Amino acid sequence: MNKIRILSDNLANQIAAGEVVERPASVVKEMIENSIDANATRIDLEVELGGRRLIKVSDDGEGMTRDDAILAFERHATSKIRTQEDLAAIGTLGFRGEALASIASVARIELITKNEADEFATKVIIEGGRLLDVGDAGRDRGTTIVVRDLFFNTPARRKFMRSEATENYHLTSIVTHYSLAHPGIAFSLKNNGREVIRAVPAKDVRERAFQLFGSGLVESLLPVRGSRDFVAGVTGFVSAPRERRTNRDNQFFFVNKRFVRDKILARGLEEGFRSVLPHGVYPVAFLFLEIPLDEVDVNVHPAKTEVRFRRGEAVKDVVAEAVREALLSAGITGDIVEVFKAKSDPLLPSRVESTAGSEPEQAGIDFHYDTAAQSEPERARSVGTGTSAPVNFDAARISEQLLDAGATIDAARELTYDSLPVTPAREEEPDLPPVNSAQRFVTQADVEQMSTAKIRPLGQLHDSFIIAVDDEGLL
Repeated sequence: MNKIRILSDNLANQIAAGEVVERPASVVKEMIENSIDANATRIDLEVELGGRRLIKVSDDGEGMTRDDAILAFERHATSKIRTQEDLAAIGTLGFRGEALASIASVARIELITKNEADEFATKVIIEGGRLLDVGDAGRDRGTTIVVRDLFFNTPARRKFMRSEATENYHLTSIVTHYSLAHPGIAFSLKNNGREVIRAVPAKDVRERAFQLFGSGLVESLLPVRGSRDFVAGVTGFVSAPRERRTNRDNQFFFVNKRFVRDKILARGLEEGFRSVLPHGVYPVAFLFLEIPLDEVDVNVHPAKTEVRFRRGEAVKDVVAEAVREALLSAGITGDIVEVFKAKSDPLLPSRVESTAGSEPEQAGIDFHYDTAAQSEPERARSVGTGTSAPVNFDAARISEQLLDAGATIDAARELTYDSLPVTPAREEEPDLPPVNSAQRFVTQADVEQMSTAKIRPLGQLHDSFIIAVDDEGLL
């Protein structure tokens, strides 16, 4: 008896589902891509229990004929490609013909679809990969697919699903990504009956970002535009440095309107911000690359979120250059000596507000500024009606101190963020700047004797560094 056997189609589909259907969000991704490929102008989604109990996706796309609706659940059945040449220049989001068959093998499916030519809609019911029923139904042009009890017949997969909150996060993230990539399409998402996303058709990405994230973020966005012949064109937005984050969750990359996760694009973005953001914080970004189809391979992984660029370094450089240009156009530069162009130029505006009570990100900075240790005139200036009083100082005098201490213009021009060492903070023996404005070396004993009560914050430089003075001058 032969030991090697050909697996049944249903078992093969369940195995394929391990890569295609990683979690409920994977189902939503495949359904949204099908709707977009069908030229839908509206996509409505409903989920329950993190997608375990119910996933429902409805669109107003082209719909399918009865024969196509049945054939769509066969393995490797697709309308997107026909020849090997098509595989080398894929312009649709879906193309593998695996998703519906894989999903149907591990869930209970109900599909209702109608195209423009048919009098009635077609209803298809499949359970665990077995076709149970095909019949007539009523609906307008488009497709509705309902997925119930995901992984009901694969207990091991169901057991390893994450918490409802985690699955909801991934579901919302997928809808957010595709609504950004296609602002002209209306999207809605209901979670356990509660609407969490409603995005009407928008004229551009900025308007869609406003719908999803609000005005606070949108007001900080800087337009990005760049290109290189035969490589890529990049458009989109990045946030000003003040709107930074502690992780990369708010960085959205798209290649030919396909949502991707790609280290090359992330490195290009990071390189563009290298001189204006310290290590460990990240900008918000919505970047869209348009690349010739023969310059990118999207057939890397069944999930289709990975791509391979023919000229990866060139793509990274295009992104980095476009981001740097966006920052420069907004007057944001990493050359920290720009404020010392001449003695007549103030280090900061002549009236600098105290950081206390200013922008939200500064609210968590506690200088332990003790008014009891101040002189009476200082207390009178800083204690008032409850609002932060301006800190008065002579900017020109401070500039002179710096210049007298040897910080000449020519030497200062060599100072950039790239030349400054970036090291993680340590709990013991903090690595403080070696000199203050009087060029006095700071020792550990000095640190221990230093009183923070006399430190007066002046403001923030490049949205990253706190500038403050004490009785001896600029710190």
